[in-house]
Amino acid sequence: MREIRQPALSSLTTLRLGGRAMRGLVLESEADFELLSEQLAADGGQALYLGHGSNILAADGDLPLTVVRLSLGRRIGFREQPDGTVLVDASADVPMPALLGACLKNGLSGLEGLVGIPGCVGGAVAMNAGSFGVETGRLLHHVRIYANGRWATVNHADLKIKYRSMEFGEGNGEVIVTNATFTLTKAPKNVIFTRMRHNFCEKKSRQPLESWSAGCAFKNPPQMAAGRLLEQAGFRGKRQGGVAFSQKHANFLINEGNGSASAALDLLKAARDAVFRDFGIKLETEVRIVPWPLS
Repeated sequence: MREIRQPALSSLTTLRLGGRAMRGLVLESEADFELLSEQLAADGGQALYLGHGSNILAADGDLPLTVVRLSLGRRIGFREQPDGTVLVDASADVPMPALLGACLKNGLSGLEGLVGIPGCVGGAVAMNAGSFGVETGRLLHHVRIYANGRWATVNHADLKIKYRSMEFGEGNGEVIVTNATFTLTKAPKNVIFTRMRHNFCEKKSRQPLESWSAGCAFKNPPQMAAGRLLEQAGFRGKRQGGVAFSQKHANFLINEGNGSASAALDLLKAARDAVFRDFGIKLETEVRIVPWPLS
């Protein structure tokens, strides 16, 4: 287990905002997981399990957090099944672009809709990341987790797959995804590449992929688009204190280079309140705000 003193959340998140945590812990072996609860108890703060930080808005200042990250060797493996499908095993620290690249190289289809998602496998599973009609959870064969001081394998049938969330049947305790296995199908590489390129171009035309962003700020209400509600409420391109809702997509909060977490929180609150005032709909944040949720 490696220790990092007072890591800056601004360097560990794609939004590039946030203060300093008390400590960082990097888990590199199974033995490290078994020592974790003791280490967290000694710190006395809140644990923040972090992959590539692509869905995080961390507060400013000195934060009562211990950042826990995984370094498991970024392993990817393939197992062909009798029915012709292929099981793709990926450790939680594998970046999603690397996983999609490996699938393309091996002619395996199913994940093309997730192109352009900057996070890692563990985060994509935990939040059931989705795009272009593809949800991470629907393609899972099983997931290996560490929860409540023990290891467990959760099969697809036992997962509770929800919109932008996942439950693993382990109660209310912290669950760490350590490995995910996907069921994919074989397809010609040129077909997979064409789908990925199309999806990426579509996404780039509509989303600020080149900006510092945490992805979608709010979840879509049932049968509605949060971005459309925010646009109608006048928040497309709305700026405050170095942060803004993107001109490309009103539901993407971006850091223009000199933003602060407090400004981002104020802008999120203003947007949520305006949508509720105008449409009677209370938006729920998709971006995870730490250590305190949006009040």
